[in-house]
Amino acid sequence: MRFALFMMLALTSLGFARDKVLIPQIGSEWWIIAVSPDLGELTSDNQQPVDFAVWQASDGKWELWSCIRGTKCGGNTRLFYHWEGERLTDRDWKPMGIAMQADPKFGETAGGLQAPYVLKHDNRYYMFYGDWEHICLATSKDGKAFERRLIDGKTGMFTEGLGNNTRDPMVIRVGDKWHCYYTAYPGDKGAVYCRTSSDMVSWSESKVVAFGGSAGTGKFSAECPFVLKHDDYYYLFRTQHYGEDARTSVYRSTDPMDFGINDDKCLVCTLPVAAPEIIECQGKHYIACLLPSLKGIRIANLNWVEKP
Repeated sequence: MRFALFMMLALTSLGFARDKVLIPQIGSEWWIIAVSPDLGELTSDNQQPVDFAVWQASDGKWELWSCIRGTKCGGNTRLFYHWEGERLTDRDWKPMGIAMQADPKFGETAGGLQAPYVLKHDNRYYMFYGDWEHICLATSKDGKAFERRLIDGKTGMFTEGLGNNTRDPMVIRVGDKWHCYYTAYPGDKGAVYCRTSSDMVSWSESKVVAFGGSAGTGKFSAECPFVLKHDDYYYLFRTQHYGEDARTSVYRSTDPMDFGINDDKCLVCTLPVAAPEIIECQGKHYIACLLPSLKGIRIANLNWVEKP
């Protein structure tokens, strides 16, 4: 007993103490901010609000744009709808109408808009989104009215190949580089990819940063990637299932370009949510995700606790 205690103290003094692993935990009851909207003549009984973005506009109001799938807009049935809230903690944000539809003249797939993500940089807002085949970008001065950024008349910046459904972008700054995480499924195998850029115009070649492990290798095993830095570690949220059996795997790594390939070396927990977005407001973290019914979007407090 004394020897074991001596060894524990010795290892601690040499820097071999157990690393405290923090994991995310839902920290409150959920509040619903949006439900399936009235799209007028485009409304369908089967429509579902899915991947979305939440951000604060220049006037202080909170904006929510969601991809609504299963509508009557034609093509791949998807468009963006807009809600607005006075405070992040308010329920039932105000419906603002259809925000954006795919435009084939810009190279976008009809009805193919997917998964917006918005960030603010140098007093300008940047909205990354998928057009079914490419990752695209639109910008705004006020965080409300967005204009597509065109390259040779097209919105697409990069793709993992036609037919592979390149989608679900999210972007963070790491050092002097922007990192764009997204998913696609070449060969019907879903993975999380990352590309980097110094200007959000020219992007590097892609690298697979998460694939396989217990989350699987299917087409939809690496959806909605979301990365944030917390406690000197990068956390990747990676969704496998929507609906009543929603599941998102959470990974933790010191390297934002490596969360595990065909292993679970970085896996720290799973959460019963789908398409999560982590929002920081006044020093607190919140988690937004889909309703289990896939008929709306909800928010809760997010806590960080030590893994047992």
